[in-house]
Amino acid sequence: MREFAIFLILFAVVVFIILVFRTIFGRSSKRQRPEVRRENANPMIKPGDHDWRARGAFNPAAIQDSTGRVHMLYRAVGGDGLSRLSYASSESGASIDDSLPYPVFAIENPRQNRDEDGPSGRIRHYDPVMYPSGGSWGGVEDPRMVSIDGTIYVTFNAFDGWDYLRVGITSISEDDFFHKRFTWSKPELISPKGKLNKNWMLFPEKINGKFAILHSINPKVQIEYVGRLEEITKGSRTIESTYGGGRPGKGWDTWVRSAGPPPVKTDRGWLVLYHAIDKRESHKYKLGAMLLDLKDPTKIIARAPSPILEPEMWYENDWKPGIVYACGALVKKGELYIYYGGGDKHVCAAHTPIKPLLDWMLKNKNA
Repeated sequence: MREFAIFLILFAVVVFIILVFRTIFGRSSKRQRPEVRRENANPMIKPGDHDWRARGAFNPAAIQDSTGRVHMLYRAVGGDGLSRLSYASSESGASIDDSLPYPVFAIENPRQNRDEDGPSGRIRHYDPVMYPSGGSWGGVEDPRMVSIDGTIYVTFNAFDGWDYLRVGITSISEDDFFHKRFTWSKPELISPKGKLNKNWMLFPEKINGKFAILHSINPKVQIEYVGRLEEITKGSRTIESTYGGGRPGKGWDTWVRSAGPPPVKTDRGWLVLYHAIDKRESHKYKLGAMLLDLKDPTKIIARAPSPILEPEMWYENDWKPGIVYACGALVKKGELYIYYGGGDKHVCAAHTPIKPLLDWMLKNKNA
């Protein structure tokens, strides 16, 4: 009996040690997720000051020049209910040190595809409670920006009521944009008529000599390759985009919405940040991350096992609760900077070292 009692005690001790070991180390890879730190200057741009951004300033696209200065285009919603784009920049990437007191790009009526040189002089009655899309009732929404061969391309959502939601594109030379000469090309629509599409973007470089348009990431990664963008804008080719609901399995991203910023090229693959919802917290937009193969970016090689950014701060719950919506991302001095809209109201930023993030994703690619 004594030997049996000793055996039971030793067995219990061994089981206890195993449980402790699993608790400490079994989930260590997920616990070691690199911290994505919000900038102290958040919110970097707030609504107000001017009527054209009285209701909101959010969802910034971002790009950097050869000196490392970060240039942004952000969405602004005015008192008239229209969305326009304005400009700001940052030397550090962490706080705004230059911004313009007027919009730099707008189309008041996407159906007629009219250009507009600054804010409209016609103020229309606007009910902010009955907004149809992200706080506005029409205009230019949610820009994505890339630079290819000396030209900056901006894709955006052209919204004019829920029966009209298409993807537009415009361009400008790097020299003009960086010197604040906003000589945009005539905006064109690249998504087909009669279908609701949004959140398309270009890869920041040509792939096999062609423009690569990322237009869906769920149920699979969908990319259209074109030699000339005119093939799409002039209607000789049509992009057929399909969207799924949730990702199979037990992941947190049970409803994948869309890609966020344009893909970021790394030595491990194309880093794509995306927006998704967990059915257990269906009121929150969260930010996920995936890696695509460099040669065949329709192939997913890794996916973060948990969100990298969630709406926790007051400015991410101020107007529309539970929203982090990223439109810009870039690597600056080894840090991944993420530029996002908080609560469909504020321009915000966060950063994290890029290498540990990629290591963590690849280590947990089967999680």
